[in-house]
Amino acid sequence: MPTEVAYDKRRLTRARHAVAAVFCVHGAVTGSFATRIPWVQDHAGVSAGQLGLALAFPAIGASLAMPLVGAVSHRFGARTALRGLLALWTLSLTLPAVSPDVYALCATLFVYGATAGMSDVAMNALGVEVENRLDRSVMSGLHGMWSVGALLGSAAGTVAAHLGSDARLHHVLASAALTAVGLLACRGVLDLRGSADEEPPPRFALPPKSAVVIGAIGFCGVFAEGASLDWSAVYLRDVLGTSAGLAAASTTAFALTMAVARLAGDRVVDRFGPVRTVRVGGVLATAGGVLVVLAPHPAAAMAGFGCIGLGIAVVVPLAFAAAGRTGTNAGQSIAGVATITYTSGLIAPSAIGGIADLTSLVVSFGLVTVLAFGLVLGAGVLRGSGRRPAPAAPGASGTQVPAPVPAPDLRA
Repeated sequence: MPTEVAYDKRRLTRARHAVAAVFCVHGAVTGSFATRIPWVQDHAGVSAGQLGLALAFPAIGASLAMPLVGAVSHRFGARTALRGLLALWTLSLTLPAVSPDVYALCATLFVYGATAGMSDVAMNALGVEVENRLDRSVMSGLHGMWSVGALLGSAAGTVAAHLGSDARLHHVLASAALTAVGLLACRGVLDLRGSADEEPPPRFALPPKSAVVIGAIGFCGVFAEGASLDWSAVYLRDVLGTSAGLAAASTTAFALTMAVARLAGDRVVDRFGPVRTVRVGGVLATAGGVLVVLAPHPAAAMAGFGCIGLGIAVVVPLAFAAAGRTGTNAGQSIAGVATITYTSGLIAPSAIGGIADLTSLVVSFGLVTVLAFGLVLGAGVLRGSGRRPAPAAPGASGTQVPAPVPAPDLRA
């Protein structure tokens, strides 16, 4: 029996590495697209306002499609579902660049967002299952790998843009490479299947109340993240009068801070538990927001944005992990939290801009600071969502082998 358990741990470690590669591929698609948005805008001949409208369609597509993942995974099994959904996502990268006008761009971005959201839910559900079976935190590191992928994709896109390459060719090549890597990575993820007598989930279902409450924490974290990513450079330039180069560097530094903090976050969560980690992170993010609002010098503001990044880095991974352990259907709960966080990411940039138009960017980041403090007040909703003992784990041949029984999670 010890040999069987050791083998199971090796299989779980392989599954963790495989799903980490999936997260990296998913992030690389986002980074690849984001860097070529100016080219896509010029090719489609759309104005800034039309582009803003079109860029709302990924979130709309994702929000409508994510609740379907539970039924898809039940029908085909978690591995096959992820393989298909991830391939659809990587292949959809080719669509926006071939859109000839604003109508086609909206339609292709709707498909792009729908496949992004569905594959996002599927990979997070498998990540939560790996975390449950290993009985230690891995979700922060997985989301860190997403950030790494986004940075790699954006770096490649920056080089392609600098060389003046056609985004259609760039995205076809990137899509082909990422599809191949994604399909290869999916071979190693857990192959979870419902039992024969298990009731299939509804094709479309509203998230449980528990997911909505957890999603509120994710909302606060994603709002602060989206506001800082999209507006930190503008804040330094317009409020503090920095150069364009230094302002741009602040955004890159913020993204790197988020990636590093997520990669290191699992050890912190294992040591202190999710509630304490989010609560302390909320204090750090709130202090960072205060520093940004009161900053007399660009260096102080950049330090404030860094504190925000460090404070909120693990919020979304922990929200997904908590959602996966509440309710009767992990995919449905994760889809609910994902929908709320996607909505937050959609409204954050426009909300910051709208408030800035009416008042100032300083006031806008006062709102960010208030929402960061919401993490301190609301962190307790993550209590009671500790890792569950996983059911029997599928072996290499598809048979069931006993999974190690984890000790109960008694942390706050």
